[in-house]
Amino acid sequence: MAAALSRSVRIGYGSGSVATGAFGTVPGLMLLPYLTDELGIAALWAGLIVFAPKAWDVILNPIAGRISDRTVDPAGPRRPWLLRAGIMLAGAFALIFAAPDLGSQGLEAAWVLVFFILAASAYAFFQVPYVAMPAEITSSYHERTRLMTARVAILAFTIMLAGATAPLIRDAVGGRDGYRVMGVVMALVIAVGVISAYVGTRSAPIGAVAAGAGSLREQLRIVASARDFRLLLTTFVLQALATGCMLAGVDYLAGDVLDNQGASTILFVCFVGPALLLTPVWARFGERVGKKQGYLVSSLILAAGAALASLAQVAPAFVVFVATALVGVGYAGCQVFPMAMLPDAAATDAARTGENRAGVYTGVWTAGETLGLALGPGVFAIVLALGGYVSSAGETVTQPGSAQTAITIGFSIIPALLTLLSLWWLTRYSLDAESVEAALV
Repeated sequence: MAAALSRSVRIGYGSGSVATGAFGTVPGLMLLPYLTDELGIAALWAGLIVFAPKAWDVILNPIAGRISDRTVDPAGPRRPWLLRAGIMLAGAFALIFAAPDLGSQGLEAAWVLVFFILAASAYAFFQVPYVAMPAEITSSYHERTRLMTARVAILAFTIMLAGATAPLIRDAVGGRDGYRVMGVVMALVIAVGVISAYVGTRSAPIGAVAAGAGSLREQLRIVASARDFRLLLTTFVLQALATGCMLAGVDYLAGDVLDNQGASTILFVCFVGPALLLTPVWARFGERVGKKQGYLVSSLILAAGAALASLAQVAPAFVVFVATALVGVGYAGCQVFPMAMLPDAAATDAARTGENRAGVYTGVWTAGETLGLALGPGVFAIVLALGGYVSSAGETVTQPGSAQTAITIGFSIIPALLTLLSLWWLTRYSLDAESVEAALV
């Protein structure tokens, strides 16, 4: 269990981030503008539509984790769900943006809501088993960081690919057809990630710890009592909320503040490019100073970049691009470290009790992450509404100055403050290499 993992297993596991990255990025980036600027739905209602399916996932994710803990299959309790749920996710995702002209904003909004809920449900049964796998693939504290390095590098590439190309596809085709074509292309990207992860982990070790006994409610109570897990989760959820705000604001910042719709692609390249280059650097930094210290430093860098972006209305676009790149530098570390720390908490619990609650741990974790990413666009939509943002049904609208200020605040100040606030919990986290390895002895 503690032996070094092969490169094929690390890359195979990491390829699942193609699916999680595409689904996590594109709706956060494209769905709110689709609802407000293409279907003409008011910002508050659009925010509710974006939020509701993710709120449903908060309930469903722990259930998905519990089910995967108790799945009996020759391929292990996790891998079968990658394929079953992943294919359903790809199909439902394509339909989110495929609403026909129904002649009613209400019916078209309902179409988006129904298929987004279906996609979110399938995603729960893909993501939770996927995130649970590292705690069972290896018992090595440092090997988990290496495993997450491959995953985050692929995740960063996928975010750049999906985030940069989705607006380009939409704009190249134009109108609602542009959104439909974009949805199909991104669904194919998701399918590639699903199949690659399923095939690529066929030779990965499978943990042999028995599933936890007791009801789901009892399991959730035990997980909630794990102090370090609780502190880490709170930190990560607040940062997911910050990231969700920034994702939701990219298209608005490019078109309404920088007055350059094509700048959304540049912003994404600036955001993800540093992550592609620096993810291995963060991993090596964490091996020297520890995961917690690496997480603290990367969080501060992310917050500094977000704060610098508050100059978007008065500074040249170049300054905003630099600020976004700084966010990307911090974001890489803010993905590597918590994702490597989560299996530490789950594996320590399994070693202490002899029972496997990895699925429940990751179910709660992904529920929190989903909630944060869902609340991000919701918070951003509220800020838009307070700023007097004017929705439209495909027409070009000049937004008032108050709306431009709201966009800037939602993209910069709010994410910076949320990230800094999250550090109050992170500083109290106590698991390190020595304590984790001692628990596994």
